[in-house]
Amino acid sequence: MAAVDARGTELGRYLKARRAQVRPEDVGLPAGAGLRRTPGLRREELAALAGVSVDYYIRLERGRETNPSPAVVDALGRALRLRGDAYERLHELAELASGRIAELPASSDHAVRDSVLQMLESVRPLPAYVVSRYNRVLAANPPGRRLLPGLWDWPEDQRNLTRYVFLHPVGRALYDPWEENVALSVAHLRAVAGADPDDPELTALVGELVLKSPEFARLWERYDVCERGGGQKTFRHPKVGPITLTYEVMRLARTGGQRMVVYQAAPGSADEQAMLRLESADARPEPAPPGHPEPAGESCPAGVPSSAHASVG
Repeated sequence: MAAVDARGTELGRYLKARRAQVRPEDVGLPAGAGLRRTPGLRREELAALAGVSVDYYIRLERGRETNPSPAVVDALGRALRLRGDAYERLHELAELASGRIAELPASSDHAVRDSVLQMLESVRPLPAYVVSRYNRVLAANPPGRRLLPGLWDWPEDQRNLTRYVFLHPVGRALYDPWEENVALSVAHLRAVAGADPDDPELTALVGELVLKSPEFARLWERYDVCERGGGQKTFRHPKVGPITLTYEVMRLARTGGQRMVVYQAAPGSADEQAMLRLESADARPEPAPPGHPEPAGESCPAGVPSSAHASVG
């Protein structure tokens, strides 16, 4: 019996997770009589749709086959109804399994360049922050900190946006709607995890969230993939009230996956007025994280309690 190849394990996990999300009727197959033992398509159904043998597909899903041809990968993608990021992820994992590409760098760099810190200040009054590959907040300007109430109550190495949206009590009230935002947050984390699912930072975060949050565990098993480059979020902010902001996500070169997130509002709108209150004295400021003091002239009373934020990307 062929041994399981570690390179093919993640490809197999992905195929199994995506197969579970396709109903027979979605691809023109009869649901059949009686109770199906597993959700979604059976292995033999997917193999038939993709034009491969059942034995070959089983070996692929179990990590015993690690060199599918591009034509087979395309056929599986079509059979699974994959589009966009999900389709690209299938090809990426197949390339990794075959050894045609090397693994991604194992970990993110948590040091933020001085030029990036300067850029955070230059975009004020727009809220902005920098996150690591796996959504740990590394730096933020004052309105960016105030947009995330409560995040700074946590130790520096715990300030992760995905952790916050599931485990911080304010995080479950900050985003509207919560369910949609957390689903996109998990899909984004799956996307940025890339072809290195065993990275220690990622496995520690996922292990914690799987144990503490049934919602996260359910969404992580779905293996939805969506790398977000921008969009819109609505906040039920405890200090400035309801606010809807658009945001852009910019990758920072040579950082191991750092991203800068900048929010803005429509000029002259009530949302812009609420956003500007994050910059001004009528929003009680979050304390600056160690190593990132408030700029001169910024009013920042010591000891002000804070409260929470959620997902990025």
